[in-house]
Amino acid sequence: MAGLAGKIAFVVLVLSPQEKSVYDAWTHGPPKDSSFFPIAVWLQDPRHAAAYKAAGINTYVAVWRGPDAGQLEALKSAGMKLVCHQNSFALSRREDETIIAWMHGDEPDNAQPIRGGGYGPPIAADKIVEDYRKIKAADPTRPILLNLGQGVAWDNYVGRGVRTNHPEDYVEYLKGCDLGSFDIYPVVHDKPAVAGKLQFVAQGVERLRKWSNDEKLVWNCIEASRIDNPNAKATASQIRSEVWMSLIHGSRGLIYFVHQFKPNFIEASLLHDDELLKGVTAINKQILELAPVLNSATVKDGATATSSVADAPIGGMVKRHGGATYLFAAAMRDQAVKGSFAVKESKASQAEVLGEGRTVPMTGGRFDDEFRPYEIHLYKMVP
Repeated sequence: MAGLAGKIAFVVLVLSPQEKSVYDAWTHGPPKDSSFFPIAVWLQDPRHAAAYKAAGINTYVAVWRGPDAGQLEALKSAGMKLVCHQNSFALSRREDETIIAWMHGDEPDNAQPIRGGGYGPPIAADKIVEDYRKIKAADPTRPILLNLGQGVAWDNYVGRGVRTNHPEDYVEYLKGCDLGSFDIYPVVHDKPAVAGKLQFVAQGVERLRKWSNDEKLVWNCIEASRIDNPNAKATASQIRSEVWMSLIHGSRGLIYFVHQFKPNFIEASLLHDDELLKGVTAINKQILELAPVLNSATVKDGATATSSVADAPIGGMVKRHGGATYLFAAAMRDQAVKGSFAVKESKASQAEVLGEGRTVPMTGGRFDDEFRPYEIHLYKMVP
């Protein structure tokens, strides 16, 4: 697992034809084809499915008061997969491969609204585990997703009410799922402790992996709208940084949050933002092109990286596929740095920087490269 220190031991992921999918335990779970990587959108109208599909999104997470027959058919017609609540209709379609996972209610770890006003404590982890067992008993052929709040990445999030600054709760929550997810949106965040600090996204992924001893698959949410901040919105470059930081630190699935609440409500705001939609589409295209590599298994100690600035580390991971070695690297702070890399067992003389139209020379498996703040570089090395 990539750490956040100045000098980092990378991981190597190696793909072999015999390798099993991480979803092999579920006969009706996400597709086991190595070319499939879950790229989802949160709680959107199925009538937009074709437009999202064209943007490289292949999964819906949640549908409003559903699913029902019309919603499921619209998603199926667009070739879209679905993660949804286990209602009676969905159970009646348990053989439909459109549905790839069940889900809990959103953010049970946050303080819960009380009828008549105010907030009570979060939903107890024991209740989530109990619900997990019930959902699994009704259909054990699909994994169960639990999306948690920003307390996963930020201990001082006051939205947890009486459980603020109790990260130990998450070890218990994760016992109630197969897919653990969370959301934090640094660009539009209203608190200085988080605002603009994209590394919180990677930190949440790392923590979920640690708290579950890597026994649960981790997905995570990505901001792709203003949400409720009329003065700030993530750029395509910032979204790309959050996405690849997530993947580098072990995320197995992405969920874009595209609702806008201020200054006016737009449910599918991404589809109405031409510039951002173009950027997100390009991000998704690259992810899907690299899906067989991203879906590979982990082998430790593939490379090391040293940042020129001790408190501005470079995070990364290395994979091998089709005779090539891939090194995915991210500047983990809002600061320009120089990265020095040493890739073990590499005989390549240069590294192609994917999507940038350039190469960097290598000698003895070593090379250097420059990073702008939060910049991502994806290297491919062929001996």
